Amino acid sequence: MKILVVGGGGREHTLAWKLASDSCKPEIFCAPGNAGTLDICTNLDISAEDVEALLKWAVENKPDLTVVGPEVPLCAGLTDCFNEAGLAVFGPNKAAALLEGSKLFAKDVMQAGGVPTAASESFTDADKARAYVAQHDFPVVIKADGLAAGKGVYICADKKDAEDAINDVLVDREFGDAGSELLVEECLVGEEVSILALIDGENILMLSSSQDHKRAFNGDKGPNTGGMGAYSPAPIMTDDLWPVVRDEVFQRTLDELKKRGITYKGVMYAGLMVTKDGIKVLEFNCRFGDPETQVVIPRIKGDLVPVLQACVDGGLRDDMIEWSDEACACVVMAAGGYPGAYGKGDVIAGLQEQAVKDNILVFHAGTVMKDNDVVTNGGRVLGLTALGKDLQSALGKVYQALTHVEFDQAQYRTDIGKKAL
Repeated sequence: MKILVVGGGGREHTLAWKLASDSCKPEIFCAPGNAGTLDICTNLDISAEDVEALLKWAVENKPDLTVVGPEVPLCAGLTDCFNEAGLAVFGPNKAAALLEGSKLFAKDVMQAGGVPTAASESFTDADKARAYVAQHDFPVVIKADGLAAGKGVYICADKKDAEDAINDVLVDREFGDAGSELLVEECLVGEEVSILALIDGENILMLSSSQDHKRAFNGDKGPNTGGMGAYSPAPIMTDDLWPVVRDEVFQRTLDELKKRGITYKGVMYAGLMVTKDGIKVLEFNCRFGDPETQVVIPRIKGDLVPVLQACVDGGLRDDMIEWSDEACACVVMAAGGYPGAYGKGDVIAGLQEQAVKDNILVFHAGTVMKDNDVVTNGGRVLGLTALGKDLQSALGKVYQALTHVEFDQAQYRTDIGKKAL
Protein backbone atom coordinates (compact mmCIF):
# COMPACT_ATOMS: atom_id res chain seq x y z
CA MET A 1 0.00 0.00 0.00
CA LYS A 2 1.22 3.51 -0.87
CA ILE A 3 0.32 6.53 1.23
CA LEU A 4 1.17 10.14 0.39
CA VAL A 5 1.35 12.55 3.35
CA VAL A 6 1.14 16.18 2.27
CA GLY A 7 3.06 18.65 4.45
CA GLY A 8 6.39 19.09 6.17
CA GLY A 9 5.72 20.01 9.80
CA GLY A 10 5.43 18.31 13.15
CA ARG A 11 1.86 17.25 12.46
CA GLU A 12 2.89 15.49 9.25
CA HIS A 13 5.88 13.79 10.89
CA THR A 14 3.52 12.48 13.59
CA LEU A 15 0.99 11.20 11.05
CA ALA A 16 3.71 9.57 8.94
CA TRP A 17 5.23 7.97 12.05
CA LYS A 18 1.88 6.48 13.07
CA LEU A 19 0.94 5.35 9.56
CA ALA A 20 4.35 3.70 9.08
CA SER A 21 3.66 1.45 12.09
CA ASP A 22 0.37 0.20 10.63
CA SER A 23 -0.03 -3.56 10.29
CA CYS A 24 -0.49 -3.21 6.51
CA LYS A 25 3.13 -1.90 6.37
CA PRO A 26 2.47 0.91 3.89
CA GLU A 27 5.13 2.65 1.83
CA ILE A 28 5.01 6.31 2.91
CA PHE A 29 5.83 9.34 0.79
CA CYS A 30 5.95 12.82 2.29
CA ALA A 31 5.73 16.09 0.34
CA PRO A 32 7.91 17.85 1.20
CA GLY A 33 8.65 16.23 4.58
CA ASN A 34 11.56 17.25 6.79
CA ALA A 35 14.74 15.85 8.32
CA GLY A 36 12.70 13.66 10.68
CA THR A 37 10.46 12.07 8.06
CA LEU A 38 13.55 10.91 6.14
CA ASP A 39 13.84 8.02 8.61
CA ILE A 40 10.42 6.60 7.77
CA CYS A 41 9.40 8.08 4.39
CA THR A 42 10.55 8.94 0.94
CA ASN A 43 10.59 12.74 0.94
CA LEU A 44 9.40 14.41 -2.26
CA ASP A 45 10.73 17.76 -3.42
CA ILE A 46 7.21 19.15 -3.81
CA SER A 47 5.72 21.99 -1.79
CA ALA A 48 2.57 21.18 0.17
CA GLU A 49 0.96 24.18 -1.53
CA ASP A 50 1.79 23.13 -5.10
CA VAL A 51 -1.47 21.34 -5.88
CA GLU A 52 -0.62 20.93 -9.57
CA ALA A 53 2.71 19.20 -8.88
CA LEU A 54 1.16 17.02 -6.16
CA LEU A 55 -1.58 15.93 -8.55
CA LYS A 56 0.95 15.16 -11.30
CA TRP A 57 2.98 12.96 -8.92
CA ALA A 58 -0.13 11.22 -7.62
CA VAL A 59 -1.52 10.48 -11.09
CA GLU A 60 1.83 8.96 -12.05
CA ASN A 61 2.44 7.03 -8.81
CA LYS A 62 -1.13 6.17 -7.78
CA PRO A 63 -1.06 6.28 -3.95
CA ASP A 64 -3.87 4.28 -2.36
CA LEU A 65 -4.51 7.12 0.07
CA THR A 66 -3.39 10.74 0.37
CA VAL A 67 -3.46 12.31 3.84
CA VAL A 68 -3.38 16.11 3.77
CA GLY A 69 -1.84 17.87 6.77
CA PRO A 70 -1.98 21.66 6.21
CA GLU A 71 -5.00 23.85 5.56
CA VAL A 72 -3.66 25.76 2.55
CA PRO A 73 -3.83 22.91 -0.03
CA LEU A 74 -7.25 21.88 1.31
CA CYS A 75 -8.59 25.41 0.94
CA ALA A 76 -7.03 25.52 -2.53
CA GLY A 77 -9.06 22.48 -3.59
CA LEU A 78 -6.51 19.63 -3.52
CA THR A 79 -9.17 17.11 -2.51
CA ASP A 80 -11.43 18.16 -5.39
CA CYS A 81 -8.59 17.81 -7.92
CA PHE A 82 -7.53 14.40 -6.59
CA ASN A 83 -11.10 13.10 -6.47
CA GLU A 84 -11.67 14.16 -10.09
CA ALA A 85 -8.62 12.07 -10.97
CA GLY A 86 -10.05 9.07 -9.10
CA LEU A 87 -7.64 9.35 -6.16
CA ALA A 88 -8.67 8.76 -2.53
CA VAL A 89 -7.96 11.69 -0.20
CA PHE A 90 -8.35 12.14 3.54
CA GLY A 91 -9.32 15.80 3.92
CA PRO A 92 -12.36 17.98 3.17
CA ASN A 93 -13.08 19.43 -0.25
CA LYS A 94 -12.72 23.14 -0.99
CA ALA A 95 -16.30 24.03 -0.04
CA ALA A 96 -16.03 22.25 3.31
CA ALA A 97 -12.53 23.61 4.03
CA LEU A 98 -13.98 27.13 3.92
CA LEU A 99 -14.95 26.42 7.53
CA GLU A 100 -11.31 27.27 8.27
CA GLY A 101 -10.57 29.35 5.19
CA SER A 102 -13.04 32.07 6.19
CA LYS A 103 -13.86 32.97 9.77
CA LEU A 104 -16.88 34.90 8.47
CA PHE A 105 -18.20 31.79 6.72
CA ALA A 106 -17.63 29.71 9.87
CA LYS A 107 -19.42 32.28 11.99
CA ASP A 108 -22.35 32.35 9.56
CA VAL A 109 -22.60 28.54 9.65
CA MET A 110 -22.51 28.53 13.46
CA GLN A 111 -25.12 31.24 13.83
CA ALA A 112 -27.45 29.62 11.30
CA GLY A 113 -26.99 26.16 12.83
CA GLY A 114 -27.38 27.20 16.46
CA VAL A 115 -23.79 26.35 17.39
CA PRO A 116 -22.75 28.21 20.57
CA THR A 117 -20.10 30.84 19.79
CA ALA A 118 -19.03 34.41 20.60
CA ALA A 119 -21.08 37.39 19.39
CA SER A 120 -19.30 39.25 16.58
CA GLU A 121 -19.41 41.95 13.91
CA SER A 122 -17.47 42.04 10.62
CA PHE A 123 -15.80 44.99 8.91
CA THR A 124 -13.95 45.83 5.71
CA ASP A 125 -13.57 49.52 6.58
CA ALA A 126 -10.96 50.43 9.21
CA ASP A 127 -12.75 53.62 10.34
CA LYS A 128 -16.01 51.74 10.94
CA ALA A 129 -14.15 49.03 12.84
CA ARG A 130 -12.43 51.67 15.02
CA ALA A 131 -15.75 53.39 15.72
CA TYR A 132 -17.30 50.06 16.72
CA VAL A 133 -14.56 49.05 19.15
CA ALA A 134 -14.52 52.56 20.68
CA GLN A 135 -18.07 51.90 21.90
CA HIS A 136 -17.37 48.32 22.96
CA ASP A 137 -16.40 46.89 26.33
CA PHE A 138 -12.87 45.51 26.53
CA PRO A 139 -11.23 43.11 26.09
CA VAL A 140 -12.26 42.27 22.52
CA VAL A 141 -10.89 39.77 20.03
CA ILE A 142 -10.00 40.82 16.49
CA LYS A 143 -9.50 38.18 13.79
CA ALA A 144 -8.39 38.40 10.18
CA ASP A 145 -10.99 36.59 8.07
CA GLY A 146 -8.72 34.29 6.08
CA LEU A 147 -5.79 31.95 6.63
CA ALA A 148 -2.99 33.51 8.69
CA ALA A 149 -1.01 30.49 9.94
CA GLY A 150 -2.51 30.81 13.42
CA LYS A 151 -1.27 34.38 13.81
CA GLY A 152 -4.23 36.50 12.66
CA VAL A 153 -5.91 36.66 16.08
CA TYR A 154 -5.49 39.58 18.51
CA ILE A 155 -6.74 39.69 22.09
CA CYS A 156 -7.09 43.43 22.71
CA ALA A 157 -7.07 44.70 26.30
CA ASP A 158 -7.88 48.31 25.43
CA LYS A 159 -8.71 50.75 22.65
CA LYS A 160 -5.08 51.18 21.58
CA ASP A 161 -4.56 47.42 21.24
CA ALA A 162 -7.71 47.19 19.12
CA GLU A 163 -6.72 50.10 16.87
CA ASP A 164 -3.25 48.59 16.39
CA ALA A 165 -4.83 45.26 15.42
CA ILE A 166 -7.23 46.93 12.98
CA ASN A 167 -4.31 48.76 11.39
CA ASP A 168 -2.31 45.53 11.09
CA VAL A 169 -5.15 43.72 9.36
CA LEU A 170 -7.05 46.29 7.28
CA VAL A 171 -4.54 49.11 6.75
CA ASP A 172 -1.05 47.57 6.68
CA ARG A 173 -2.46 44.30 5.30
CA GLU A 174 -0.03 42.15 7.24
CA PHE A 175 -1.99 39.08 6.17
CA GLY A 176 -2.56 40.12 2.57
CA ASP A 177 -5.92 39.09 1.12
CA ALA A 178 -6.61 37.08 4.29
CA GLY A 179 -7.07 40.45 5.99
CA SER A 180 -9.45 42.07 3.52
CA GLU A 181 -12.14 41.66 6.18
CA LEU A 182 -12.01 41.19 9.93
CA LEU A 183 -14.19 40.05 12.80
CA VAL A 184 -14.54 41.86 16.11
CA GLU A 185 -15.69 39.32 18.70
CA GLU A 186 -16.59 39.37 22.35
CA CYS A 187 -13.76 37.95 24.41
CA LEU A 188 -14.83 34.66 25.93
CA VAL A 189 -13.58 33.92 29.43
CA GLY A 190 -12.75 30.38 30.51
CA GLU A 191 -10.32 27.61 29.66
CA GLU A 192 -9.61 26.38 26.15
CA VAL A 193 -9.76 22.80 24.93
CA SER A 194 -9.28 21.28 21.48
CA ILE A 195 -11.49 18.46 20.22
CA LEU A 196 -10.79 16.82 16.88
CA ALA A 197 -13.47 14.73 15.23
CA LEU A 198 -13.16 12.34 12.31
CA ILE A 199 -16.12 12.57 9.94
CA ASP A 200 -17.16 10.45 6.93
CA GLY A 201 -19.92 12.78 5.74
CA GLU A 202 -22.46 11.25 8.13
CA ASN A 203 -20.79 9.71 11.17
CA ILE A 204 -18.73 11.48 13.83
CA LEU A 205 -15.86 9.90 15.79
CA MET A 206 -14.50 12.31 18.39
CA LEU A 207 -10.83 11.97 19.32
CA SER A 208 -9.40 12.44 22.79
CA SER A 209 -9.18 15.97 24.21
CA SER A 210 -6.07 18.12 24.20
CA GLN A 211 -5.03 21.62 25.18
CA ASP A 212 -2.77 23.79 23.04
CA HIS A 213 -0.63 26.72 24.24
CA LYS A 214 -0.87 29.47 21.61
CA ARG A 215 1.04 32.34 23.20
CA ALA A 216 4.79 32.53 22.71
CA PHE A 217 5.84 32.98 26.33
CA ASN A 218 5.17 31.54 29.79
CA GLY A 219 1.95 32.53 31.50
CA ASP A 220 0.17 32.82 28.15
CA LYS A 221 2.01 36.06 27.42
CA GLY A 222 3.32 37.44 24.15
CA PRO A 223 2.08 37.12 20.57
CA ASN A 224 0.02 34.26 19.20
CA THR A 225 1.92 31.44 17.51
CA GLY A 226 1.03 28.26 15.68
CA GLY A 227 1.30 26.53 19.07
CA MET A 228 4.12 26.14 21.60
CA GLY A 229 3.08 22.85 23.18
CA ALA A 230 0.14 20.65 24.08
CA TYR A 231 -1.01 17.78 26.26
CA SER A 232 -3.70 15.10 26.18
CA PRO A 233 -6.10 14.37 27.73
CA ALA A 234 -7.29 17.75 29.03
CA PRO A 235 -8.98 17.50 32.47
CA ILE A 236 -11.16 20.54 31.68
CA MET A 237 -13.07 18.27 29.23
CA THR A 238 -15.22 16.47 31.81
CA ASP A 239 -17.50 13.51 31.02
CA ASP A 240 -20.65 15.64 30.96
CA LEU A 241 -19.28 17.87 28.18
CA TRP A 242 -18.71 15.16 25.57
CA PRO A 243 -22.37 14.70 24.50
CA VAL A 244 -22.79 18.48 24.43
CA VAL A 245 -19.82 18.89 22.07
CA ARG A 246 -21.00 16.05 19.85
CA ASP A 247 -24.57 17.34 19.56
CA GLU A 248 -24.27 21.12 19.78
CA VAL A 249 -20.92 21.60 18.02
CA PHE A 250 -20.17 18.83 15.54
CA GLN A 251 -23.66 17.55 14.70
CA ARG A 252 -25.20 21.00 14.33
CA THR A 253 -22.29 22.16 12.17
CA LEU A 254 -22.50 19.05 10.00
CA ASP A 255 -26.27 19.48 9.63
CA GLU A 256 -25.94 23.13 8.61
CA LEU A 257 -23.25 22.31 6.04
CA LYS A 258 -25.53 19.61 4.59
CA LYS A 259 -28.33 22.19 4.24
CA ARG A 260 -25.91 24.18 2.10
CA GLY A 261 -25.12 21.15 -0.05
CA ILE A 262 -21.67 20.61 1.50
CA THR A 263 -20.48 17.11 2.47
CA TYR A 264 -17.73 17.14 5.10
CA LYS A 265 -15.20 14.29 5.10
CA GLY A 266 -11.93 14.31 7.02
CA VAL A 267 -11.08 15.81 10.37
CA MET A 268 -12.93 18.76 11.88
CA TYR A 269 -11.07 20.55 14.65
CA ALA A 270 -13.10 22.55 17.14
CA GLY A 271 -11.23 25.05 19.28
CA LEU A 272 -13.52 25.44 22.29
CA MET A 273 -13.80 27.66 25.36
CA VAL A 274 -15.30 26.16 28.49
CA THR A 275 -17.11 29.19 29.99
CA LYS A 276 -19.41 29.62 32.98
CA ASP A 277 -22.25 29.55 30.43
CA GLY A 278 -21.06 26.30 28.86
CA ILE A 279 -19.06 25.30 25.78
CA LYS A 280 -18.55 27.90 23.04
CA VAL A 281 -16.66 27.55 19.75
CA LEU A 282 -13.67 29.82 19.25
CA GLU A 283 -12.80 28.54 15.78
CA PHE A 284 -12.97 25.60 13.42
CA ASN A 285 -10.06 24.11 11.51
CA CYS A 286 -10.39 21.70 8.60
CA ARG A 287 -7.35 19.57 9.47
CA PHE A 288 -5.43 17.99 12.34
CA GLY A 289 -4.13 20.54 14.83
CA ASP A 290 -0.45 21.23 15.29
CA PRO A 291 0.79 20.48 17.98
CA GLU A 292 -2.41 18.73 19.13
CA THR A 293 -1.70 15.90 16.68
CA GLN A 294 1.61 15.23 18.42
CA VAL A 295 -0.18 14.42 21.70
CA VAL A 296 -3.40 12.81 20.44
CA ILE A 297 -2.08 10.43 17.76
CA PRO A 298 0.54 8.70 20.01
CA ARG A 299 -2.28 7.76 22.41
CA ILE A 300 -4.10 5.74 19.71
CA LYS A 301 -3.62 1.99 20.11
CA GLY A 302 -3.55 -0.06 16.93
CA ASP A 303 -3.91 0.89 13.30
CA LEU A 304 -4.84 4.30 11.92
CA VAL A 305 -5.10 3.48 8.20
CA PRO A 306 -8.54 1.76 8.41
CA VAL A 307 -9.96 4.74 10.32
CA LEU A 308 -8.79 7.26 7.74
CA GLN A 309 -10.05 5.04 4.92
CA ALA A 310 -13.46 4.86 6.61
CA CYS A 311 -13.61 8.67 6.55
CA VAL A 312 -13.13 8.51 2.79
CA ASP A 313 -15.35 5.50 2.03
CA GLY A 314 -17.96 5.70 4.81
CA GLY A 315 -18.74 3.34 7.67
CA LEU A 316 -16.89 5.23 10.41
CA ARG A 317 -17.64 3.83 13.89
CA ASP A 318 -16.82 4.87 17.45
CA ASP A 319 -15.21 1.50 18.18
CA MET A 320 -12.58 1.92 15.47
CA ILE A 321 -10.15 3.62 17.88
CA GLU A 322 -8.91 2.37 21.24
CA TRP A 323 -7.15 4.83 23.55
CA SER A 324 -4.12 4.36 25.76
CA ASP A 325 -4.60 5.31 29.40
CA GLU A 326 -1.28 7.15 29.30
CA ALA A 327 -1.02 10.93 29.10
CA CYS A 328 1.01 12.60 26.38
CA ALA A 329 2.84 15.94 26.40
CA CYS A 330 4.65 17.91 23.71
CA VAL A 331 6.89 20.97 24.11
CA VAL A 332 7.84 22.91 20.99
CA MET A 333 11.40 24.15 20.54
CA ALA A 334 11.21 27.27 18.37
CA ALA A 335 13.76 29.48 16.65
CA GLY A 336 14.81 32.69 18.38
CA GLY A 337 12.51 35.53 17.33
CA TYR A 338 9.56 33.30 16.43
CA PRO A 339 6.72 34.15 15.71
CA GLY A 340 8.49 37.21 14.28
CA ALA A 341 11.61 37.15 12.12
CA TYR A 342 13.97 34.24 12.79
CA GLY A 343 17.11 32.72 11.32
CA LYS A 344 17.59 29.35 9.64
CA GLY A 345 20.45 26.94 9.17
CA ASP A 346 21.54 26.44 12.79
CA VAL A 347 22.86 22.95 13.58
CA ILE A 348 20.74 21.02 16.08
CA ALA A 349 22.80 19.11 18.64
CA GLY A 350 21.78 16.33 21.03
CA LEU A 351 19.20 14.46 18.96
CA GLN A 352 21.25 11.27 19.19
CA GLU A 353 21.72 11.52 22.96
CA GLN A 354 20.60 8.25 24.57
CA ALA A 355 18.59 10.19 27.16
CA VAL A 356 16.59 11.66 24.30
CA LYS A 357 16.24 8.52 22.21
CA ASP A 358 15.19 6.30 25.13
CA ASN A 359 12.47 8.43 26.63
CA ILE A 360 10.75 10.56 24.04
CA LEU A 361 9.52 10.98 20.50
CA VAL A 362 11.10 13.84 18.57
CA PHE A 363 8.72 15.13 15.92
CA HIS A 364 10.51 17.42 13.49
CA ALA A 365 8.80 20.54 12.18
CA GLY A 366 11.15 23.18 10.77
CA THR A 367 14.20 21.01 9.99
CA VAL A 368 16.24 19.94 6.98
CA MET A 369 19.40 17.87 6.41
CA LYS A 370 22.53 19.79 5.40
CA ASP A 371 25.99 18.21 5.15
CA ASN A 372 24.87 15.27 7.34
CA ASP A 373 23.61 17.64 10.05
CA VAL A 374 20.03 18.34 11.05
CA VAL A 375 19.60 22.13 10.85
CA THR A 376 16.78 24.55 11.60
CA ASN A 377 14.50 25.50 8.72
CA GLY A 378 11.44 27.11 10.26
CA GLY A 379 9.92 28.97 13.21
CA ARG A 380 8.75 25.91 15.11
CA VAL A 381 11.67 23.52 14.87
CA LEU A 382 11.00 20.42 17.01
CA GLY A 383 8.22 18.95 19.12
CA LEU A 384 9.67 16.89 21.97
CA THR A 385 6.93 14.48 22.98
CA ALA A 386 6.51 11.78 25.63
CA LEU A 387 3.93 9.37 26.98
CA GLY A 388 3.71 8.80 30.73
CA LYS A 389 1.50 7.18 33.35
CA ASP A 390 0.20 10.68 34.04
CA LEU A 391 0.81 14.20 32.72
CA GLN A 392 3.47 14.99 35.31
CA SER A 393 5.44 11.92 34.27
CA ALA A 394 5.16 12.74 30.56
CA LEU A 395 6.21 16.36 31.10
CA GLY A 396 9.12 15.25 33.27
CA LYS A 397 10.49 13.13 30.43
CA VAL A 398 10.14 15.96 27.92
CA TYR A 399 11.76 18.64 30.04
CA GLN A 400 14.61 16.29 30.96
CA ALA A 401 15.22 15.58 27.27
CA LEU A 402 15.16 19.31 26.50
CA THR A 403 18.34 19.72 28.54
CA HIS A 404 20.18 17.60 25.94
CA VAL A 405 18.87 19.20 22.71
CA GLU A 406 20.13 22.60 21.62
CA PHE A 407 20.57 25.00 18.75
CA ASP A 408 21.44 28.68 18.60
CA GLN A 409 18.81 30.94 20.24
CA ALA A 410 16.39 28.08 20.84
CA GLN A 411 13.30 29.06 22.84
CA TYR A 412 10.54 27.06 24.50
CA ARG A 413 7.94 27.49 27.21
CA THR A 414 8.59 25.94 30.61
CA ASP A 415 4.96 25.94 31.75
CA ILE A 416 3.28 23.55 29.30
CA GLY A 417 0.55 21.61 31.09
CA LYS A 418 0.61 23.86 34.17
CA LYS A 419 -3.16 24.42 34.10
CA ALA A 420 -3.83 20.70 34.21
CA LEU A 421 -1.30 20.09 36.96
